[in-house]
Amino acid sequence: MADQNASEHLRQLLASARQALRPILPKRLRGDIPIVPVVRLTGLIGFSTPLKPGLTLATLARPLERAFRMRRARAVALVINSPGGSPVQSHLIFRRIRQLATENTRPVIAFAEDVAASGGYMVACAADEIVCDPASLVGSIGVVGGSFGFAKLLDKLGIERRLYTSGEHKAMLDPFLPENPADVDRIKAVQREIHAGFIELVKERRGTRLNGPEETLFSGEYWTGNRAIEFGLADAIGDVRSTLRHRFGEDVATPLISPARGWFGRVQPAVDAAQALNLPNDLGEQMISALESRAIWSRYGL
Repeated sequence: MADQNASEHLRQLLASARQALRPILPKRLRGDIPIVPVVRLTGLIGFSTPLKPGLTLATLARPLERAFRMRRARAVALVINSPGGSPVQSHLIFRRIRQLATENTRPVIAFAEDVAASGGYMVACAADEIVCDPASLVGSIGVVGGSFGFAKLLDKLGIERRLYTSGEHKAMLDPFLPENPADVDRIKAVQREIHAGFIELVKERRGTRLNGPEETLFSGEYWTGNRAIEFGLADAIGDVRSTLRHRFGEDVATPLISPARGWFGRVQPAVDAAQALNLPNDLGEQMISALESRAIWSRYGL
């Protein structure tokens, strides 16, 4: 009996201590405050430069796990601002979000900022609900690829291209050779296959909410937020702060879960600082990568 009374007295003391400390505790440490961790997914998917790594499963795996496994989390919010990029990395990120949501029984809300298009929209489809701004650009359910052709430039400069291969199609789409229509047909067949997988993913996740002819929805076109809602590609207009406060109360805690960062604020994992500063060794590659990145963003007028 004495032990029981002592235990009850200790519980009362702890409860009193918690109540006294409550005003100075961070929101997420208060047991009665709803928590919705926020993970930001900003930038190109899979495209990386030494000083600006792109979004990949490797850079996002840890923050996603921290967000979904946070104690007492009522949901997980994804803030997406991405024009897409690598279809493989987009799908890997999508799958990991769904796995974590299922394992931890957490609802997921995606918030589209400027752009949630192409691979960015694929990642948004991992959410149970997609919220956007009226001016957000949403959709672009398609596949795109591109290259350069330098064959005529080599002729002008008097440079002879010497290429040795084993395998009939090993040099397919080589930018220093004239374009081969058969090679173009092959790459388009690959794109159609990837596009078909993308379409099936959207149909599976959005289901009966989709509203519009398939030739329009899956044409690669993108729309503003209100139009995306009409087509069933998004669900509501809103922003992170107001939406989460409306759903979970004014006191909701929204801790930002960020990737680990190393020197110079760079996201890890990636190349180390010495490599990052050694730009002259691959300056040409970095310039092309920057141009490709700029071209992807510019498709959406950004």
